[in-house]
Amino acid sequence: MVFLEFEKPLETLYEQLEKLQQVGEEGDIDVADMVRTLENKIRTKRKEIYSNLTGWQKVQLSRHPERPYTFYYIRQMCSKFVELHGDRCFKDDKAIVGGLGRLDGQTVVIIGQQKGVNTKMRQYRNFGMANPEGYRKALRLMKLAERFDFPVVTLIDTPGAFPGIEAEERGQAEAIARNLFEMAQLRVPIVSVVIGEGASGGAIGIGLGDRVFMLENTWYSVISPESCSSILWRSWDYKEQAAEALKLTADHMMDFGLIDGIIKEPLGGAHAAPEEMAKLLKRHLKKTIGELQELTPEARIEARIAKYAQMGEYERVSPEATVENDNS
Repeated sequence: MVFLEFEKPLETLYEQLEKLQQVGEEGDIDVADMVRTLENKIRTKRKEIYSNLTGWQKVQLSRHPERPYTFYYIRQMCSKFVELHGDRCFKDDKAIVGGLGRLDGQTVVIIGQQKGVNTKMRQYRNFGMANPEGYRKALRLMKLAERFDFPVVTLIDTPGAFPGIEAEERGQAEAIARNLFEMAQLRVPIVSVVIGEGASGGAIGIGLGDRVFMLENTWYSVISPESCSSILWRSWDYKEQAAEALKLTADHMMDFGLIDGIIKEPLGGAHAAPEEMAKLLKRHLKKTIGELQELTPEARIEARIAKYAQMGEYERVSPEATVENDNS
């Protein structure tokens, strides 16, 4: 098990539990009562730690190396999955994966960012940072879904779109903007879920949906805490303050009206019980897709556009007031 900095008290208790079990096995001693006492202590301490997490601690949890990624959820939720590759223009981007899956008899198109489960795979997947061809592949799959009337599910987990020169040369901004334009008008249901990190345009490039959800210990923001800290304070040392100031947690997003719901994670985070988390996510997806399929395509598109048009706070100023201000 990998323990984060704020989980150190749990690490100590687990070490004690492991030693106690080892003593019981080697010495043929009945330690069942002491084991139960220690397990109860672990549960109590875990509830105490996870009941009051800060923004930065949730960012750390979203990046936990044992946290389930897109492919894990696909394999757990779908009885069959056929991955589709390439944007039919440049190449296949490994940071974004997608294809056709069977969700208890319902065929869906699933698209998501894949970070990689070890160092070699993270390099292969470019740490989940997509190039323009990744977003164009995603759009190609969405259009395929529209052609055959399949719902679209997108799983968001990225530190951002790839910022390299070659990505900009191939039209990174245009690819993301095109996806937003097309997703706003897609005639099939779109359900988006932030399963880890939801950073900037890299996330929104596949995140415009009829329903947008976040897992409990994830974040969604225009910039990461580290990058925000480096801009404001010229150092990463203030990332914790930046995380609080950005208000990037699921609770904040819900309060701002930017998402439609929060999916609770098992105690200890999604990595503590990945199979249970996959079951919870699958149940939520099936319910939401069923609700959206009751609407006509025209009604879904109208509601989708209205939903995004109402986001944010603004004030309209009349032309007369503008003229008066200019003259004063």
